[in-house]
Amino acid sequence: MKVHETRSHSHTHPTGDHEEKVMARKQKADQLKTNEGRESPKKAKAEVDNDHSNEKSASDVAKEFEEFSKAVREHLSDTQMREILEANGQDSSGSGTSAVIKCLDMLFYGPLEKCPICSGDLEFHGNRYSCKGSYSEWSSCVYKPRNPPRKQQPVKLPDFVLNSPLIKKYQDPSRRPHRFVGVTEKPFLGMMISLVGRLSRTYQYWKSKIEKHGGKVSSSVIGVTCLVASPAERDRGGSSKLIEAMERGLRVVSEAWLLDSIEKQEAQPLEAYDIVSDLAVDGKGIPLDKQDPEEAALESLSAVLKLYGKRGVYKDSKLQEQGGQIFEKDGILYNCAFSLCDQGRGINEYCIMQLIKVPESNLHLYYKKGRVGDDPNAEERLEEWKNVDGAVKEFVRLFEEVTGNEFEPWEREKKFQKKPLKFYPIDMDDGVDVRHGGFGLRQLGVAAAHSKLEPLVANFMKVLCSQEIYKYALMEMDLDAPDLPMGMLSNVHLKRSEEVLQEFVEKVKSVKESGPKAEAVWSDFSQRWFTLMHSTRPFVFRDYQELADHGAAALESVRDIVVASHVIGDISDDTLDDPLFDRYKRIGCSISPVDKDSDDYKMIVNYMEKTYEHVKLADIEYGISVDNIFAVETNEGPSFDEVKKLPNKILLWCGIRSSNLLRHLHRGLLPASWSLPVPGYMFGRGIVCSDAAAEAARYGFTAVDRPDGFLALAVASQGEEIVELKDPPEDTKSLEEKKVGVKGLGRKKPDESEFINWKGDIKVPCGLLIPSEHKDSPLEYNEYTVYELKQVSIRFLVGVKYDEKGVVMDTEE
Repeated sequence: MKVHETRSHSHTHPTGDHEEKVMARKQKADQLKTNEGRESPKKAKAEVDNDHSNEKSASDVAKEFEEFSKAVREHLSDTQMREILEANGQDSSGSGTSAVIKCLDMLFYGPLEKCPICSGDLEFHGNRYSCKGSYSEWSSCVYKPRNPPRKQQPVKLPDFVLNSPLIKKYQDPSRRPHRFVGVTEKPFLGMMISLVGRLSRTYQYWKSKIEKHGGKVSSSVIGVTCLVASPAERDRGGSSKLIEAMERGLRVVSEAWLLDSIEKQEAQPLEAYDIVSDLAVDGKGIPLDKQDPEEAALESLSAVLKLYGKRGVYKDSKLQEQGGQIFEKDGILYNCAFSLCDQGRGINEYCIMQLIKVPESNLHLYYKKGRVGDDPNAEERLEEWKNVDGAVKEFVRLFEEVTGNEFEPWEREKKFQKKPLKFYPIDMDDGVDVRHGGFGLRQLGVAAAHSKLEPLVANFMKVLCSQEIYKYALMEMDLDAPDLPMGMLSNVHLKRSEEVLQEFVEKVKSVKESGPKAEAVWSDFSQRWFTLMHSTRPFVFRDYQELADHGAAALESVRDIVVASHVIGDISDDTLDDPLFDRYKRIGCSISPVDKDSDDYKMIVNYMEKTYEHVKLADIEYGISVDNIFAVETNEGPSFDEVKKLPNKILLWCGIRSSNLLRHLHRGLLPASWSLPVPGYMFGRGIVCSDAAAEAARYGFTAVDRPDGFLALAVASQGEEIVELKDPPEDTKSLEEKKVGVKGLGRKKPDESEFINWKGDIKVPCGLLIPSEHKDSPLEYNEYTVYELKQVSIRFLVGVKYDEKGVVMDTEE
């Protein structure tokens, strides 16, 4: 089982079919309008007989385009083709090959219209179209139609082609062929493909396969759609053919592109198979987003954090070893980190700028910019400055160059305006990211053995103070790039991220459009989000569930990890004899083991066993067993005695990730930050619990590689008024304002005949899970939402282990 099994997102989403259907309907409507304007049925039939789009098959059109292209290339130069593009208001930039491809497409199929989403220019790349415009200052447009809108007007031809019957043949819009799209037996129609290196099959095999599926094979890279290269070519740095393709800006793709395109009967997006970015010094340094997710996860967990906070000297500068410190002047620390995610342009980059003062030496300026996880190809410089003012001016100049903003107003007032295709600051706090400051694996045993804490509590504190759980949590959320301290963000940065998320939630709820325009709204938010929440694998959010899992829950987790970073600090530099005891006092709560022979322990085990169902991943189920139970009394939030005085009390399960646990103990339970129509956020900004351990276990479970987890039990008062709901309300504000107790009714419920009372009148719904009468509910289990913080108090933490069920061990070799 892979370590990333719990990730619910698939980051590569192909363009939806909706836009194709819209364009198909538009073309059909245009054809009907044309037919309506014709003089008589006879004449209409005669014209239809000459209409390529109605009579020609996809293969016929592809063959006709190939012959047309060959003839045009013989008669027109690259320069002349650029002139033709410019005369028709089309983009003529790029390499000679790029301009030729765009011109041939325009002459044959017609000039491209503007993008219907952002009014930007559409561009042809050989087998796919894309928009070059910007949706906002945060995001390039990601509109990528396969059959784009075209101008229904004659192509403007300069004098030097007026005598060419072949080119003039397609001037009339009614005589232009239609570009065939969709699933076809010939996915390579109209494509010229070049091969290089020793592929898994022979050259002749692939040549026949490509030709069978509509394409052509060229021995040159000039004018081809793409170059298919073998892994050997990539690993040894590339042949002259591969280098020439790179210089011409052609896509260099793996053999998998051919295989997948044939299997799916449709040419797959070239960018998803690009291997040029794999090329690096000594064949190392494959970018994280190009690696297998499992390999990337393992690399991330073993990686050393390079920048741990506002005062952290970037590891690659190697100046920390010389006692280097971040230069500070007039209250400003000259240390900046930036992020830029623009999926329309395929950009996901970071940038680091630091002024570093080395003892008995001059000031050093360190600058690094590159693609996430691609160190060998990053731009890097380290310069020594004798003149402090000169170094500061150069730092300020670089800041303005990469962001388009002034430096000092940002540092002093945190005022910043995002500029198109410019970096945005990742505002670091003055502290130490727990992935750097927490205990490493080798330190944990020694710390626990010498602690004055009760052994079980000491082992519990080992978990909370280790680097591991926080590394793992950020890895699972793809927020684990070693170059930026995502566990040490400032409150300003977290607040801005929260505002962007809240703004989008409100906007998407009010969006009435569908199709490409709605997709553009989601895309714009996604690019904003992954610029603020720097990710190794950014993607476009598609639905509310992804927004909850990888937006709302991710931000809450990062917020909690930042709190943990502040509480734990830098243990590696700690001179205390008992650092675990010191951190225990900092958390500010009482934690004590519950005796396994006690009634409370037995009650909790029974409650869990009755209301737990196996967590299922793929076809594998995971059971659960109790390891230890701790009684908890927090200083933050209401005490147990205070909650006991309130009406309608019930003992409920709360799902808490290990990485979020320290913050809950330190500051008490916090409500959900958003209202989304999915479990956990369905009833607005409240504290959400469940009467099923199975629901809480989903949150406590990480992956089989981390079988340990925690479930919390809290006493919650539902107040005098309880509202029962099956479906999410359109507006949760009234519930939040009234602060009534809400019970979301699930498809399963505990058997009420088995309920007991605990500590007087606290109800424990410890009945066996049975089907409820609400079979069509969006909730599997009951959810309880409390809006008043003083009505909920954590009482127990249940340490559990997840075990794979039904495993038969093979004892043979």
